[in-house]
Amino acid sequence: MEHEAFPKVERDPVFGEGGAVRRPVDLFDPAFKANPYPTYAYLRDNAPVYRAELPDGQGMWLITRYDDVQALLKDDRFVKDLRNAKTPEELERLPKQPELLEQLAQNMLDLDEPHHTRLRGLVHQAFTPRLIEQMREKVRRIAEELLDAMEGKGEADLITEYAYPLPITVIAEMLGILAEDRHLFRGWSDVIVGSSGILEPDESQLAATFALADYFKALFAERRNRPKDDLLTALIRAEEAGDQLSEGEVLAMAFLLLIAGHETTVNLLGNGTLALLQHPEQREKLARDPGLIPGAVEELLRYTSPVEMATQRYAGETVEFGGSVIPRGELVMAVLASANRDPRRFAEPDILDVERKNNRHLAFGSGVHFCLGAPLARLEGQIGLTACCVVCRTCV
Repeated sequence: MEHEAFPKVERDPVFGEGGAVRRPVDLFDPAFKANPYPTYAYLRDNAPVYRAELPDGQGMWLITRYDDVQALLKDDRFVKDLRNAKTPEELERLPKQPELLEQLAQNMLDLDEPHHTRLRGLVHQAFTPRLIEQMREKVRRIAEELLDAMEGKGEADLITEYAYPLPITVIAEMLGILAEDRHLFRGWSDVIVGSSGILEPDESQLAATFALADYFKALFAERRNRPKDDLLTALIRAEEAGDQLSEGEVLAMAFLLLIAGHETTVNLLGNGTLALLQHPEQREKLARDPGLIPGAVEELLRYTSPVEMATQRYAGETVEFGGSVIPRGELVMAVLASANRDPRRFAEPDILDVERKNNRHLAFGSGVHFCLGAPLARLEGQIGLTACCVVCRTCV
């Protein structure tokens, strides 16, 4: 029987007879946000390279088929740094950003070669599968402590008391952030990632960004005086080594590692738990055979797509792509959630199957920007879902 991990929403279809567009896709429509999959199915079949419009009038191309998304993520005609897609005159006409935001944009996620590879290389060793596997017992301990605290309450908030604190505690320990300060990051990071990342930040997001930056700068000063065996100290030492990292790059890297280092896993644990509760027969399979857990995490990554869209790219030149012409400088989004439900790639893609084979999902992206933290997210997902949904059954 087919189940959906998202509620069905009654709405007028975007496309009419013969695939004609009846009305524009509204990415901020609550009905679309509640369940985007029917719209993505229409787009895959009728307009796989579709130009939507943002509230500010800016065009945004949605790429929805699996093969197209994979091709886009590997196509160097699409750039991450807007400066590589606009002329100096066009850049001059763009609204000026606060200096701090300009600094934070100099992170490996938003840069092209060769800068991306240089920055990624400085932190890659901390996220290799071998080193992450050595953290398994630590992650298991954190998960068990969180579940122990929830047990006996009668009622608990899965996100607040488990899905969020598990990955934030892990990445905070890696960075070397004091335990008593970690509660600060919940408020700041929630506000910072509160929008889709497409529109300009509002005042609350700017305030949270400045507060987090001030905290990190103070922590950098402390680490310079009293180095520790943590990731922040390693970044600062790279800065002090000369032409490795500038002070602004250290700050941008710390922001990226903290926010990207937990946000995806929160979504995986929350949506993954919901999906397993809505598919009790799949959950029972995992209870009977915990050896299925690694494959089940891959299936939940595909089925729930913790990151709905990859971070933005821009056409570095006028590009013919998927039968459409995308003008230079326009925003292009690879819709991972749609690619992961494409029936051209996956049999019965709307069905959750923890024993699915050949599951080459795109939840972590593809190409040179493939998610650096994928080994850590997989480890946290395996341990977090095992403890919560298979062994503990707190969520029954």
